Amino acid sequence: MTSQGTAGGSETDGSASPGNRDFEFYVPGSVHEYGSIRVTEEEVLEFGRRFDPQVFHTDPEAAKRTEYGGLIASGWHTAALMMRLYSDHYLPKPSTLVSPGVDELRWLLPVRPGDELSIRVTVADARPSRSKPDRGIVRSAVEVLNQRREVVMTATAINFFLRRGG
Repeated sequence: MTSQGTAGGSETDGSASPGNRDFEFYVPGSVHEYGSIRVTEEEVLEFGRRFDPQVFHTDPEAAKRTEYGGLIASGWHTAALMMRLYSDHYLPKPSTLVSPGVDELRWLLPVRPGDELSIRVTVADARPSRSKPDRGIVRSAVEVLNQRREVVMTATAINFFLRRGG
């Protein structure tokens, strides 16, 4: 199963909208794609200056003299953009239960101003909780793709979702 959405939030395959999802929506092996979100130079500079003040995130001229040959987004900025897409399109609405964390976060390629990012989410595992029968635990492999469909970041997200009728 593949579902695709846009920043507007609609899925083209007719699968459940985020407002109608529960644990049973997250079927192991299913693949969902959502996006996109544009990376702007202003946001790269603002995020870099505030949270990751390294020259390749904060100074376009100095960044030209680095191994990257220009300005790149902080990996944490890329993770925040991924989270925006993940939250808008993959997680149930109005809210989801808390998450115990993210595993295996990897930054694979630089993200540059002007890039258009989207996400591809594959449900890796879904199982009912043993201790709380009203919910299930889902592990999702998240890939962040640029406009050339290159994977720029990966992470394994872990979420709790309410079960149908729970």
